[in-house]
Amino acid sequence: MELRGSVWLVTGASSGIGRALCGSLAREGARVIASGRDAGALHEVERAAGATPIVADLSVPGEVTRLAEEATATGGRVDGLVNAAGIGWAGPFEAQPPEEIERLLAVNLAAPIRLTRELLPAMLDRRRGWIVHVASIAGHVGVQHEAVYSATKAALIAFGEAVRYEVAGRGVGVTVVAPGAVRTAFFERRGARYERRFPRQVAPERVARAVVRGIRDGRAEVFVPGWMAGVPRLRGAAPSTFRRLTARFG
Repeated sequence: MELRGSVWLVTGASSGIGRALCGSLAREGARVIASGRDAGALHEVERAAGATPIVADLSVPGEVTRLAEEATATGGRVDGLVNAAGIGWAGPFEAQPPEEIERLLAVNLAAPIRLTRELLPAMLDRRRGWIVHVASIAGHVGVQHEAVYSATKAALIAFGEAVRYEVAGRGVGVTVVAPGAVRTAFFERRGARYERRFPRQVAPERVARAVVRGIRDGRAEVFVPGWMAGVPRLRGAAPSTFRRLTARFG
């Protein structure tokens, strides 16, 4: 997809991957509409990337529809959607509060599905559009103490794959991104810092650059770092071996 002159809505733009993507898309000549919960952070993105801010909390009923309508009115159309908003929760599943389960399902899964439903028909009518879902390597393999988070990302991966088949040949592309550990405030917000020595955290700007390349190249999947693509392949080819390694090394 040609990015110059296109209009993109990026959720989760207040920080992390979403914020980095606003800058990367703007540098490619795209007009960016940046959405998030933190008005102050969005104004910083506005100054840095020339993005148009829209404050929205995707865990609140009705906000998805309002965001889609306001973004379309602001940009005149939406050519590209990046579903980068996401939250986490770390700890044993039996200890996770029910309200936190509902919040993860709302932000990580329901909101991307509903935003896609809101914006996809107009893309198909114009035969021009691109949808990016920011998932996680956790969605491919499952991570202990992140059961619900892993489940939401696995469902997002499957959703992206299914919609990709449906829109093939109709002018709309779908890219699913599976980053490993990314150096953002996500881990502190989920309630547990990232303390593993391996895999090492990558910068959100690295993920953003990989996503832009994926859009330009029409890629269905993007793994960051690239070697992460071998993890789900090993799990699929040798599940017993993968589980033994996971049980031993985490």
